[in-house]
Amino acid sequence: MGEGAGPRRRGLRGNGPRAGSQRRSGRVYEGAFESVFAILIAGGFGYWADASFGTSPRFLLLGLAIGFGAFVLRLWKLGIALQKLAEDETKKDEASDEP
Repeated sequence: MGEGAGPRRRGLRGNGPRAGSQRRSGRVYEGAFESVFAILIAGGFGYWADASFGTSPRFLLLGLAIGFGAFVLRLWKLGIALQKLAEDETKKDEASDEP
């Protein structure tokens, strides 16, 4: 394949203008996925513990509380990471605008 073999695909490896938004989108989906499953997994363990020990709904509520805490913590860390990523992109754009 030569130089004119087809259109170049920019932005897929982190070099184009859309790379930053793709990276942010990926992190947002990752964070949302992890956050929701934290609640489901912790609640599932609580449900299992209640069924095993006959203590309904104590462990279920404890599991849901732990899962919600993990959910909030993950979203907090995601917000910090996205803010840092946005600041880095702003600095990069300002540096490229200077002559």
